[in-house]
Order: sequence, then structure tokens, then C-alpha cells
Amino acid sequence: MMKLGEGPIAGNAQAESPLDGLGRPLAIEARGLVKRFDGFTAVGGVDLSVPEGSIYGVLGPNGAGKTTTLRMLLGIIDPDEGLRRVLGHDRPHEVAHAIGYLPEERGLYPAMKAYEAIAFLGSLRGLPLAEGRRRGKALLEEHGLGYAIDRQIRQLSKGMAQQVQLLGTLVHDPRLVVFDEPFSGLDALNQGKLEKMIRGLAARGTTVIFSTHVIAHAERLCDEVAIIAGGKVPFAGKVDAARDRIRPQVRLETRSQDGPWRAAIPADARREGSLWLFSLPDSGIEPLLRALIEGEAGIQSLSIERAGLHDAFVAIAGEAAARALDEDKPEETAR
Repeated sequence: MMKLGEGPIAGNAQAESPLDGLGRPLAIEARGLVKRFDGFTAVGGVDLSVPEGSIYGVLGPNGAGKTTTLRMLLGIIDPDEGLRRVLGHDRPHEVAHAIGYLPEERGLYPAMKAYEAIAFLGSLRGLPLAEGRRRGKALLEEHGLGYAIDRQIRQLSKGMAQQVQLLGTLVHDPRLVVFDEPFSGLDALNQGKLEKMIRGLAARGTTVIFSTHVIAHAERLCDEVAIIAGGKVPFAGKVDAARDRIRPQVRLETRSQDGPWRAAIPADARREGSLWLFSLPDSGIEPLLRALIEGEAGIQSLSIERAGLHDAFVAIAGEAAARALDEDKPEETAR
């Protein structure tokens, strides 16, 4: 049975990739990408560096410029300004055979059988049809869809058709996979399967970049993210670096209600019932603990909670972008 990651298509040469500031080879490098439509700036100066073998998320609300950015990176549309490099090539079309792309707008020929649809998508990337048919059948079996091999696309549920298109994105064993809102329309079970597949691809050295407006997917999967809002990228880097933009939060419960220990708590601490909530002081936890103990606060509980990616998104992109992100969620669930 053919496994994803079996090897590239014969004859696909690999160009030398550029390096980032840490000496890591880059699958994608973009500098100052700008795209305008009828005088409207959809993307206004995007910089991205995607290390090879990483899982990289482009996170932002619908309409933020995610799809336009991905399409510029892939050469589907050209930027009005800026430079891009994909797998070491300035012209993305030169390495189309090494890229898998799943667009947000799904589309398969309804009369095609499932394995033929996979083979057809592979052929668009240079995979011979006969090999594509063999791999298509094997992939359907591998992913629990063997019963659908000979079914026409029109006979499949929407979720099954999306899985077929996903397998067609991967059948030619690309070095770089680009997913645009890949979780859209999938139920919780198939979202979990897709997350597992993405992790498996990265474990084999494939670079995965995907756009999403659901923070949970990015937080669970991504090594690095680009936060995009209003066509600009106010942050791009490690997920942990984004979260570190906000100080860890302390939750403290004491038996004593007052005493000299209160001076150790920041003046902007807020009270919720028996709890004190405040940001961890610059001096760290040890001086705080010492003051609480020596001041006989009677510590009932104390926890330090690191900021989540959602809080980081709010701090970096602003309240308006965060509200737009949250407003997208009901639509996502309804699809």
C-alpha cells in the first residue's frame, strides 16, 4: 500500500532553499507583498518566512487577506509589489509539481469516480495518470474510504468529497502543502483526522502552511504563525513568542483578607470573590511568595496561567480584529 511520503515524483529537481536568520532553510520567503484590487489594498506589505518541515499558520478573520496572500505565494496571482521565493525559486510555477494546494473553494468533477478524481488532481502536478490511479485507490483504502473508490463524486457526502480533494492535494507527494481554511465544513471527527494527517506530514519533513480563522487549530498544530488583520501582518514568529507578549496571570486565594502581604500584590489586581487576579510582577514569583508567607496571608491556592493564543491575538491585532475572528465562528459551525 502506498504511504504518503514515499518519495517525490521522479525527475523533480530540488533547488537550494534560502536560510533565515537562524540558519534554517526556508520553504517560503516573502518580503513586502502588496496586492490591490480596483484601488483597494487587500494586502499591504506582508513579510513571511516559513521554515522547511514546519507547520505554519496564517491566522486572521475572514476578509483579512489570508487567501490573497496564499495565492500570491503560489503564483496564482502576482503581487503588485514585493518579492516571494518558494522552495528556492522566484517563480512559483517552476516548482508547481512539488506543491500541493487545497483552495478554500472546493470543486471536483461530479461524474468522476473518487480514485479518478485523485489521479486527475495529481496529473495537474505532473504525476502520471496510471500512477495516480494506483495511489488514489491506495490512499482511499489507507484512510478508511475504500468503499468509495468506484463511487462518483456526486454520490458522496460533502465531507467525503472534501476528503477526496484533500487526498488529491497530497497524492503526488509534495514537499510543500498549502491549505486554505482546510477545516471549513468538516465535522469534529474529520477535523481530528486532518490534524493528525498534518502532524504526520510535518513529521516526514513536509512543510505545511494553512490559513484559518479558528485559533484553536493554530494553537494546537503550529510551530509558528503569522497574525494577519486588515491586510497587514503585525506579528510573525513562534507561537510561544506571541503568547509571551502578555504577562502570565496569577490567581491567588488567601485565608487572610488583609495585612502587610497586600503590598506585594500589584495595585491593579482585581478581586473576584475570594480570588485575587493580577499579572505576574517583573520580579517573578519567588519574592511574591516570600511576601505572602512572611505576611501570613494564608495561601489557599496559587496558580500561574500563561496567556493563550487568543489573548495574544487580541493584544497584537486589536479588539476589532478579535471580534471579527469570533464572529466568524458561528458561520463555521453552520457550514
